[in-house]
Amino acid sequence: MAGAHTAEATGQPDGGPRRGTAGGRGAQRLRRALGRWGGEGAWRRGLVPAVLALLLALALSAHARIPNSIGNLGSLWETFLPWGGLLIPVLLVAGLLRRSPTALIALLVPVVVWVSLFGGLVTTKSGAGGDLTVVTHNVNAGNPDPEGTARGLIASDADILALEEVSAARAGTYRKALRRAYPHHTLAGTVGVWSKYPLSDSRPVDLRMGWPRALRTTVSTPRGDVAVFAAHLPSVRVQFRAGFTAGQRDDSASALGEAVSAEKLKRVVLLGDLNGTMNDRALAPVTSQLRSTQGAAGDGFGFSWPASFPMARIDQIMVKGVEPVSSWSLPETGSDHLPVAASINL
Repeated sequence: MAGAHTAEATGQPDGGPRRGTAGGRGAQRLRRALGRWGGEGAWRRGLVPAVLALLLALALSAHARIPNSIGNLGSLWETFLPWGGLLIPVLLVAGLLRRSPTALIALLVPVVVWVSLFGGLVTTKSGAGGDLTVVTHNVNAGNPDPEGTARGLIASDADILALEEVSAARAGTYRKALRRAYPHHTLAGTVGVWSKYPLSDSRPVDLRMGWPRALRTTVSTPRGDVAVFAAHLPSVRVQFRAGFTAGQRDDSASALGEAVSAEKLKRVVLLGDLNGTMNDRALAPVTSQLRSTQGAAGDGFGFSWPASFPMARIDQIMVKGVEPVSSWSLPETGSDHLPVAASINL
């Protein structure tokens, strides 16, 4: 019969994809692609990206073991630790180009490590309400519009403001601009606290710098007294020969940690530019005693610096004896830092 003759001539069963058809060409392309991923030596391909993936996982998970003896390399890595995840898609592309199942399987390890470290920060944990709202902001000594910065801070409707880099030339401007909304304030060097509630027992905190860049004050809120620390730790630099220079900051962090440890009040709030992240082991004298509001109840990573393209959260709100409810970053004010805010329950 004609139909039978046609089937025998083509060598194809009825209903199967015929040579030259779209189905046949697709099946051939799939077989060729799978052949390129398989074959002899497939598992040995891409060993370099596989090893790099495992090293990345080690650098993420054991960041505290990266030594600081050479240019404070460990602290530098910890400052930008979340951005280490950007190496994952680079290694993914390398694995795909090498058609290496080994590289792709190895890449799962840093993915799991990164998610375990930072997956909780990607989601929003902010709640509603709170007894007290606080804001900290490095206003930048060279800020061209301090009045505009003050207006932006007033718009936050915070109960307490901590300002850093309040230069002597601009201190009067901030006092005048904030006086009506925040009738109580104290200033020590370039660091100040403005409050809607009365302040008492205000005094500088010695950061071993030779001039005041931190203070401690008692805020008398309707729900009781709270010890508030405002601090601006020394700046760090990344230099070609010296590496990550942070020695003075680290020494000041130890001094600040001692002051927090000696605090008599049970409810403590620390506000300030610490020039370091919560991952930086050099800030352990402080971070080991206090909780980050961003980590506990934050909205995303909460990066605060630089304001034009925030890459790290070096402006911190940390607490003890109170419960964080929410934490977030505020809009730009003209400074090179973003203000950061938190709401807490006393």
